[in-house]
Amino acid sequence: MKREELIKKWLDNNLNPEEQNAFEQLEDYNQLIKMDATLKGFKAPEFSVDQTYQTLKPHLKSQSSKTNQWLKPLLRIAAVLAIGFSVYFYTSNLDEHIETLVAQQTTIQLPDNSTVDLNANSTITFNENSWSKTRAVTLNGEAFFKVAKGEKFDVITSDGIVSVLGTQFNVKQRESYFEVTCYEGLVGVTHNNKTVKLKPGHTFKIIDGKQLTADKETAAQPLWLHGESSFKSVPLKHVIAEFENQYDLQINTDQIDTSRLFTGSFTHNNLDLALKSVTIPLNLSYSKSGKSILLKRE
Repeated sequence: MKREELIKKWLDNNLNPEEQNAFEQLEDYNQLIKMDATLKGFKAPEFSVDQTYQTLKPHLKSQSSKTNQWLKPLLRIAAVLAIGFSVYFYTSNLDEHIETLVAQQTTIQLPDNSTVDLNANSTITFNENSWSKTRAVTLNGEAFFKVAKGEKFDVITSDGIVSVLGTQFNVKQRESYFEVTCYEGLVGVTHNNKTVKLKPGHTFKIIDGKQLTADKETAAQPLWLHGESSFKSVPLKHVIAEFENQYDLQINTDQIDTSRLFTGSFTHNNLDLALKSVTIPLNLSYSKSGKSILLKRE
């Protein structure tokens, strides 16, 4: 079931046990629960015009019949305003949440005209209403940023925070894989309470908990923007994971060693060519069955 259908059924309190489990596996499950709690917290209180009127009645002059005529409508207006304020407060604090599916990419324009190219199977979150005070986005996946000059701009990931003033850089944060490459300007990467400054062409990379050195980047932009994923001495399991992000299929690696290092690239536009680009250098073969690929040793 699609994400949107799960969320709709959740809002209607109509999830069966299987759907509830699928809903809890959504990447933004915690955020949805937090948003729901926030909405409940700011729900307008019960407001009874008649009860409020009876409370105020003893304090009114006994002969002020004209007052009675305008007091009830006024109280109704007050109730509407109270509800309206609650809705406004909640909606103004909602985050923008954008996600891409497998084999999908998209470009996002932020409130300050900064742009984000979001790679496949990735999510980005930001708050438009607080943007003038805090330029910050939360990223899960991979994205290329072109940041407009201004106050500090933060990209928050589970592995670290990337901070800039105005520059171009790429951030990749997936399971056990964190990589930041600066293409223009100066980038600060904070990881485990330590900050590293990156100049153009330099990369900060941590794979499987180990910080690795990387050759200087000479390209003007990451290759994935042009339909190609590239790797330099990366364990095969991470290459396979990215392959699955770009193609709608599952790859079985039970018969091979996924810790082997791979240097090379694969295209996003031709499945057979992409498979050969990965398997031939490592002396592997593959077989296809529907949306499943089995990798084997030669």
